[in-house]
Amino acid sequence: MKSQKTFNIFALIAVAIAIAIITAISFWIGKQAYTWLPPQAAAESILIDDLISFLVTLGAFIFLGVTATLMYSILFHRAPKGDYSDGPPIEGNITLEVVWTAIPILLVFWIASYSYQIYEQMGIQGPMALVHLHNPVGMESAYAAPKDKNAPVKAVTAPVEKIDVIAKQWAWVFHYPETDVTSSELHLPSDRRIRLALKSEDVLHGFYIPAFRLKQDIIPNHNIDFEFTPIRPGKYQLTDSQYSGTYFATMYADVVVESPEQYQQWLAQAATNKLAPAKNQAAYEYAQAASQSVKTGWATVAPGSAPLVNYPG
Repeated sequence: MKSQKTFNIFALIAVAIAIAIITAISFWIGKQAYTWLPPQAAAESILIDDLISFLVTLGAFIFLGVTATLMYSILFHRAPKGDYSDGPPIEGNITLEVVWTAIPILLVFWIASYSYQIYEQMGIQGPMALVHLHNPVGMESAYAAPKDKNAPVKAVTAPVEKIDVIAKQWAWVFHYPETDVTSSELHLPSDRRIRLALKSEDVLHGFYIPAFRLKQDIIPNHNIDFEFTPIRPGKYQLTDSQYSGTYFATMYADVVVESPEQYQQWLAQAATNKLAPAKNQAAYEYAQAASQSVKTGWATVAPGSAPLVNYPG
């Protein structure tokens, strides 16, 4: 009796140590998830990366836990060699069934709650937001976060820069109303609140910058206000995340994040340039296809005229 009690104590200690090891490894794997992603170029990217790290940590814990249990069963609970008899008849265990049903339900609610909090902080506007195209009551985008997570957060309560973004088949056009500058390249000041007025001239488009972890659908005949805060200077890429026609793959633009001083210098310099047609890859490919002797046999929407810009990029 005493030896059985001692064995049970050692078994509990072994299980506790195994859970501690699995937990530590899961947290380490979750931290590695940050290195799998593009650089955190916007305050919002920190929110998304934290969510992904959380999901990876949770998934690693479940995977390692299940794998460890299987390996333990294979190594220590195998039938003796030559034993082909049936195992003991085991009927349902109500307690076990309740536990393995309740735990996944709680995990799903935990993941859903955390994900929805991130969704609210990001301020992404889905189909329901069409009723009220400004940020719904109680929903606000993420505030600017410093590169040092221990430093105080720079809360920005109002947009600093307002930029009009026009999406059309197949080009991005960016207009800076304060200086009346039009560009085919999106320039943004670092650590400043940005408000974009997103518009589509034709079909559904998607505003997507992977380094910012931002994606917003642009719906025809509606103006959508979208806010975020760039925090890391550099050059990134904006692409159309929605299939908008034959040449949608050519619909991309450079996004340049620079210091506020460099940003103001760029605006001042661009304002002195005369309007000129921007390079349009879709128009180039369409002209090439039209000049070929072999026709595809299906109709293709002709790209719009190249936008007139002060800064072609």
